[in-house]
Parts: sequence; structure tokens; C-alpha cells
Amino acid sequence: MSKVLEIRWHGRGGQGAKTASLLLADAAFNTGKYIQGFPEYGPERMGAPITAYNRISDTPITVHSNIYEPDYVVVVDETLIGSVDVTAGLKEDGGIVINTSKSPAEVAPKLKGYAGKICTIDAKEISEACLGKNFPNTPMLAAIVKVANVMDPGEFIKDMEDSFAHKFASKPQVIEGNMNALKRSMEEVKGL
Repeated sequence: MSKVLEIRWHGRGGQGAKTASLLLADAAFNTGKYIQGFPEYGPERMGAPITAYNRISDTPITVHSNIYEPDYVVVVDETLIGSVDVTAGLKEDGGIVINTSKSPAEVAPKLKGYAGKICTIDAKEISEACLGKNFPNTPMLAAIVKVANVMDPGEFIKDMEDSFAHKFASKPQVIEGNMNALKRSMEEVKGL
């Protein structure tokens, strides 16, 4: 990766978009990349639209602002497509990853003519099957790693296993489900 890879996340408060962007930053950092992972805060509350960002590079990152022309966009909640311009500034040589049970062809008409790569993943179904609840951020994290080729998938899985072992030290029973959700998501993302 010779340039700065920029990713913008769209979700709702409580869905874990901010957490996923920070986990992605940590994983990329652990492979020797320069990183930024940060949310855009306002008067957010549970269920309100939120935005988070990642920058990942092989060289030091000197810009410190929101991302207006991302390479990739992650949409954690497809209901945002009608109320937030999720494709604003999105580069056509990048792509968008949407949490939906629909195919890329089915969601394309809702994306204001976006002509780049459209990928979908049913993060709700995966998280409910693997975790017993709708936690879409874990599947969406794996999907963007796969779609944007952020890092080697094996390295990513190993790093996340180590991260979850630390993060969930007091409740290790949730690690296996999260790992299964990551692996399944990397296999099931559509539109590659």
C-alpha cells in the first residue's frame, strides 16, 4: 500500500461502527502500518447516525481531518442509505460494503449512480448465528478487511484472536463466536 487508504464508516449509535474502526486501526498498526481510527462526535445517542474513519498507510500520515473522499465506505445499517449520502465523495476505484441481505445488484439503484465496486454482507444473520445477537460490527470489520485488502486475512484473523483474548479476558466464552463471525464474513461477502 503506497498511498493512504481512507475508509469512512456509517452506522447508528450502539451498533459498534466506532469500535470496529478502532479495531481495524489496531490490527493494521500491528502489521507495521501507520494508522488513524477516530469517530466524528456530535450529539449522538443510541440509534442516531454516526460516522467513524480510518486512515492506513506505509508512511507517516500527516493529515488530521475527517475523510471527505474515501477509498471505501462501510455501511453498518442499510436504513441510513435513504437518509445519509453514504456515497458522498466515494472514489469509483474503491468500493462500498453494505450490511444487507440483498445482493449488490439489488442495492445499486439506491446508491445515487455510484459506479464503483458494491459489496454486500448479511452481517445481521452472521452475528445472530455466531453470537446469538445482532452485533453487526464484527462481520463488517472482516468484510472491509477482505474487500479493501487492508492486510493478509490470516494475519488479520490471528491479530483479532489475540485482541479478543485480551478484550474478553473476563468472558472468554464470547471469543469463539466472534472468531467464527469474522471467518464466516470473509467467506460470505458478495460482490468481490
